[in-house]
Amino acid sequence: MLVDQTVRELLDAFSSASPTPGGGSAAALAGAVAASLLAMVAGMPKTKSGAPEERQALDALLPELLALRERLTGLVDRDAASYDAVVAAYRLPKASDDDKSARKAAIAAAMRGATEVPLETARAIAAVLGHGRAVATAGNAHAASDAGVALSLAMSAYSGAWMNVETNLASIADPSYVAAVREEFARLNQQCALAIAPAFEALGWKGHTPPAAPTAPD
Repeated sequence: MLVDQTVRELLDAFSSASPTPGGGSAAALAGAVAASLLAMVAGMPKTKSGAPEERQALDALLPELLALRERLTGLVDRDAASYDAVVAAYRLPKASDDDKSARKAAIAAAMRGATEVPLETARAIAAVLGHGRAVATAGNAHAASDAGVALSLAMSAYSGAWMNVETNLASIADPSYVAAVREEFARLNQQCALAIAPAFEALGWKGHTPPAAPTAPD
């Protein structure tokens, strides 16, 4: 599994000529790192002001962030596997009409699967960003840069997941499915936008412009 490799081995895998692991796996990995950094801040003994309610809020967030980290870690390998399934489907025989029909169905199923994985990544990262706002509000002020890096990583990861979904939607012939996915992204975009700006403001990064959530095309 990719996630069981050393950091250097994983970087070598990303930089190899093989199409997997690719951008979708990288987005999931970045999201997992973001969740890890936020978990670190949430787990620090000192909170922003020392108020009991801050400690309670961070203690409640910590297991949720760790669960999201595990979810995103699993998506690193799942994304690579979903793309491998698309490649395998395109390599199916097409000598006869039956072969062509079976191949077409396999490609459609594989493309749907390859879309669902980065979509799940985007959902998980949107949840990370929502928790990030709470961590930024209650977390140790001395860890503001750690939380800021986490938020920036999460937004980049979210954009990467969105780009992978959009790329795959172009090959999906079901207009109702395409519309439903883009409607969900519109909601996720709004969710991210509502979290990211207040989070950076809570961290005290005045004048810092956080990355904007992508906009689904018409």
